[in-house]
Amino acid sequence: MTITAAPSVNDGCLMVGGRVVCSGVPRNVVVSPERSGSAFLGATSSAPSSRHVFTIGVLEGCNFMCLFRFKLWWMIPRVGKSGSEIPMESQMLLLEAREDSAIHDENSSDPTTENTFYILFLPVLDGPFRTSLQGTPENELQLCVETGDPSVQASQALEAVLIYSGGNPFELLKNSIKILEERKGTFTHIEHKKVPPHLDWFGWCTWDAFYNEVSPKGIRDGLQSFLEGGCPPKFLIIDDGWQETMNEFKKEGEPLIEGTQFSTRLVDIKENSKFKASGSDGSCTDLQDFIQGIKEKYGLRLVYMWHAIVGYWGGVLPSSKVMEKYNPKIVHPIQSPGNVGNLRDIAVDSLEKYGVGIIDPEKIFSFYDDLHSYLSSSGVDGVKVDVQNILETLGKGYGGRVSLTRRYQLALEESIARNFIDNSLICCMSHNSDSIYSSKKSAVARASEDFMPKEPTFQTLHIASAAFNSLLLGEIVVPDWDMFHSKHTTADFHGAARALGGCAVYVSDKPGIHDFKILKRLVLPDGSVLRAKYPGRPTRDCLFKDPVMDGESLLKIWNLNKLSGVVGVFNCQGAGNWPLKDAKVVPISASVPTTLSGHVSPLDVEFLDQVAGDNWTGDSAIYAFHSGSLSRLPRKACLEVSLTILKCEIFTISPIRVFDQDLQFAPFGLLDMYNSGGALETLDCTISNPSGCRVKVKVRGCGRFGAYSSKKPTSCFTDKEDMEFLYNADDGLLTFKLEGECSLREIQIEY
Repeated sequence: MTITAAPSVNDGCLMVGGRVVCSGVPRNVVVSPERSGSAFLGATSSAPSSRHVFTIGVLEGCNFMCLFRFKLWWMIPRVGKSGSEIPMESQMLLLEAREDSAIHDENSSDPTTENTFYILFLPVLDGPFRTSLQGTPENELQLCVETGDPSVQASQALEAVLIYSGGNPFELLKNSIKILEERKGTFTHIEHKKVPPHLDWFGWCTWDAFYNEVSPKGIRDGLQSFLEGGCPPKFLIIDDGWQETMNEFKKEGEPLIEGTQFSTRLVDIKENSKFKASGSDGSCTDLQDFIQGIKEKYGLRLVYMWHAIVGYWGGVLPSSKVMEKYNPKIVHPIQSPGNVGNLRDIAVDSLEKYGVGIIDPEKIFSFYDDLHSYLSSSGVDGVKVDVQNILETLGKGYGGRVSLTRRYQLALEESIARNFIDNSLICCMSHNSDSIYSSKKSAVARASEDFMPKEPTFQTLHIASAAFNSLLLGEIVVPDWDMFHSKHTTADFHGAARALGGCAVYVSDKPGIHDFKILKRLVLPDGSVLRAKYPGRPTRDCLFKDPVMDGESLLKIWNLNKLSGVVGVFNCQGAGNWPLKDAKVVPISASVPTTLSGHVSPLDVEFLDQVAGDNWTGDSAIYAFHSGSLSRLPRKACLEVSLTILKCEIFTISPIRVFDQDLQFAPFGLLDMYNSGGALETLDCTISNPSGCRVKVKVRGCGRFGAYSSKKPTSCFTDKEDMEFLYNADDGLLTFKLEGECSLREIQIEY
């Protein structure tokens, strides 16, 4: 459906798409029309300040989903029905509305019906001000604008929130971000960025394997165990633990005081003694020697190194001879009311006490350039840059949080472009809008809080938050769903999610502790992965449901490949609680049924028609990964799925093409891979009347290939060699084995 009425304030009501969104709108609220029927929302004050909280109006009786920062570093989703349920630090608000009524009521029916539309509020950056949304106990929706520097003040913020509406929530988000990209000019949409190559290769990160105790020997042991299992990584992240640091607050011979670990500061840009000839195992002379050796022996294509955006957690050590050229000084973070209004974080609280050694913004490019040029000369291909949101707490005296973040971000991106090829950067702990809307070149950022293998109640939260956060983040970066453990009680759950995420696939296994059955569902023998086309996001009918705590909803995540769609269904209920301040903790599994049921439909895959081609009948063939079942469904029909807690199923949804009067065909791809359709490149058919036709499919990889065929073929061959095939006349499943190399090949199926 098309929404034509631009947002406006009429008779004290905020109107969007001809519907009342907020009532009781104060007179100081200003709506300024923007292009394509969107508008900016702002407000004025009688006095200048560095922080304003403006009431927009009363928001009641609606279905909403918001993304908010539950702690300084990370966002999670929340769903609700009124303004009082919108937390502080909300950075996106999506409302579900109906054409024939006011905002959508509680009894929601099929959200894909034509009279449903969506209203998006995106709090953004307005000059030196950064905006967030929040609710009050009186159901008022408020916007908070702040600079983080008492000397940077204004009495108005007129472009604080973008409001837009539309009939497709995914197109709405994309179009809104593109409007902001053009209007603000401070960031770039993901379509206009260079995507780094590590996304298409299997990786290993050292963090959960070793934590700070990473060493050359440990890394070699891990790479060797992957190699022996037949699944060697092609990219490696050497995480925290390689740098030369000092903790001024740890006294020799005394136990560590909790919190002081975050005050550790960087002393040198070069590697610590573990990676030098003087190190504990003496197996390498320096970082360059080590990286060259592991690339040659283990076939690594890419090696990334970790560092914090301020050097290390506690910044750099001002007394260091190496660091003094960057004019560092100790600054104590100042947390905003929003930071402390949700969950406090021990790292930030500790840094408030012990301070951060911050580099002069005038010198920050020199620091990054020196660090990255040294790493590049040592054979390093890119970096993972962590702790990014700390900058918002350090803005006093530097022009505010937005200004400081932007200066650091632009310097970082300039250094990456100068020292590494292919834009090889992973951003992390960067879920504030200061960073999001200052991202000009950064193309990859973490989608959620860390995977935590020792926290059983965090597993479902990780998957759900990554999927929901990708709604916003996925328009600006490729969301990174973090590492996981291949040998873990939730390995299948996490592995399936990574296959659907459109993200990098990497693990943090300890050496010798792997499940190669899981890994080989994700990784081809050449080390490449079958990455889907878009960020994995919740299906339209899941957007306003809580997949973690409502006790009844399954989480469905959709994506597209070149010729088909894919939907993963996850039972995230009864295994964790959202980390909300002062929230009632629901006992795990106490009131959740052992098995939950839902449905899957071809309608769950957005834009399926764009990959279906001209020969699509409207019907789809659906292959279930775990059960191995094949179903044929019309576009609006659905298939029931039932799952126990922490279980999942993946459905490849392949449009059925009609190639002649007798033949209907739908390829699935490599059936033993989670994202089987990711192996498919092209599909064509040559009809030779009256004798028959030949279907040609280009496939990447090897293994068991499958397709739906309405009739049995006469032969199947590739590279001019006949292949034995199996055909099940009951459901139309055609299968055969692709042997040999993983290179792209053409399969020909004769009828």
